[in-house]
Amino acid sequence: MPVLIAGAGSTGATAALLLARRGIPTIIVDRRSDALTHPAAHVIHGRSLEIWREADPALAERIAGIAPPIESVNLIRWCSDLSGLPLGEIDLASRPEQLVRVKSHSDFLISHIGQHQLMPVLWSALDREPLIDFRRSTRVDSVEQHGDTVTATMSTGENVTARYVVGADGANSELRETAGIEMHGPVLARMGSAFFRAPGLYPADARPLLSWIYQPNFAGVMIAHADDHYVLMNTYLHPDQDVARSREAYWARTLPEVLGHELQFDIVSTGTWTMTSQTAEVFRSGRLLLAGDAAHRFPHTGGYGLNSGVQDAHNIAWKLDAVLSGRSTDRLLDTYEVERRPVINLFARHSVANHFELDSATKYFGVTNRMLQRATTAMSRPPMTLLPGRLAAPLAERITRAGLARTTILASTSWRAQRVRDLVAGNIPGQLAHFVSTGLEFGYRYAGPLVSTEPGEREPAIGSDDVVEYRPNTRPGGRLPHAVINTPDGPRSTLELVETAPTALTVFTFDPAGWTGALGSAADALSPLTTHVVDLESATSPATAIDLYEVGTDGAVVVRPDGHIIWRTSDAADAATSALMETIGRLWLPYFSRIPVVVSRGQAGSF
Repeated sequence: MPVLIAGAGSTGATAALLLARRGIPTIIVDRRSDALTHPAAHVIHGRSLEIWREADPALAERIAGIAPPIESVNLIRWCSDLSGLPLGEIDLASRPEQLVRVKSHSDFLISHIGQHQLMPVLWSALDREPLIDFRRSTRVDSVEQHGDTVTATMSTGENVTARYVVGADGANSELRETAGIEMHGPVLARMGSAFFRAPGLYPADARPLLSWIYQPNFAGVMIAHADDHYVLMNTYLHPDQDVARSREAYWARTLPEVLGHELQFDIVSTGTWTMTSQTAEVFRSGRLLLAGDAAHRFPHTGGYGLNSGVQDAHNIAWKLDAVLSGRSTDRLLDTYEVERRPVINLFARHSVANHFELDSATKYFGVTNRMLQRATTAMSRPPMTLLPGRLAAPLAERITRAGLARTTILASTSWRAQRVRDLVAGNIPGQLAHFVSTGLEFGYRYAGPLVSTEPGEREPAIGSDDVVEYRPNTRPGGRLPHAVINTPDGPRSTLELVETAPTALTVFTFDPAGWTGALGSAADALSPLTTHVVDLESATSPATAIDLYEVGTDGAVVVRPDGHIIWRTSDAADAATSALMETIGRLWLPYFSRIPVVVSRGQAGSF
């Protein structure tokens, strides 16, 4: 078996489906017998849907079809009482001009899809794919590496031999731990959550997507899901507190206090998790590749956890294809960490900044995430860790109540209370980057040995400085901008026209004849790499595409199999081909040229 994948969450499932699309068999195992029912994530980026479309267009459409209309999940609210006047709100639908711009960036929009809705769809796709051997209620107990193979011992007692193992087994990855790979970064909070159904909580047309709740006995956030379901989360300091030790009983008495004693609700599930910003010291150890939560963890503020794992799988898949098909050396897999780590660091900085930026609004009534982190850290160190749980848990409760004591002012009608409310409301608009980060969703960029560097470029090749707004461009390392091309099969996104074979480079240009001729003359020197030319003149709006692609009517944008740009020029083909050949010879052929392969002829326009 070429690839063994540990963990069938969104990262592992995506990796298996992408590899199957490339004709590569996998075994994927998961310790669960059924798909996740307790939603741990709910933000699905348009970029993730583009990646799932590469695996299977029908799958992407199926997932996108689950999402409610974006206009119905637009309200973010801060409050002390769910039925009272809010402290402030952000209405994501209040900027229709921005929504128009966002819709022009992709065939897909950022979507609100609970992980409990997503995972059954992904697991069904795994079950349908004949190249995927999906084994539930199974985990990888140990891995031994032997030269060019890996032997994995399964919890069932079976030994599986594979060429590579993808460790996508979550934040508490056993594969990472057994490989001796440490995680580095701070613990920010311990979190408890309840997933429940409450049909009478809000009218269907007036449900906030998120509600930040601050009360003397409770502080947390509530997320609205489909079919009158919600997730309510709060923090705790010690594992012997009831929210962690007696979860069902805790939430049975807490939900009425927070939601109202008259409300009828049904608890579906409960859970706990640790909020961290941690990254593995390495993403690769020999034939083990870590991905998703096994390689990096983020706060939930920004929605990067699930989506970054999908991106990891995308980066890994074409490179494994190149190596397993004999077209590339194993060294190509080293570029996985080189490319992904800076992007992960960028996402981590942004999500941590979001987490602490909440303090700018809540500090006026004495609740801050910095205070929470200090308390969490203190409870995790001596002398607090030396106390027995029966003493530490009540102490943690008293510390929590003391931290929330000043929220009583939010229920007051005094002039001082109104002043606090005004200060909170004035700082809420500054939270927008927490909920809208299109600049990072589509604008993250790769740097490293496979991507050219343009003269004078000084900014990090990993994303836009403007987090909220994505400004399409063709700088090397970034995702190819989306444009609609008229094809014999109908209108298609330029991203769908990228050749995904691991040795293919796709050339987008308004001069297909010139570039086809020039690249045809250079075919022998390029081997085993191939090129495929796409005519941008077939765009539904050629004038717009000229501005979007930034290379005029003679130049070209060269894209690798995962849709990321490696090189561009505004010069004509005859003048620029030698520079492209030099770039490919310097950056790409060291990974490919020494590998004997038989290159089959591609479609018309390929060489």
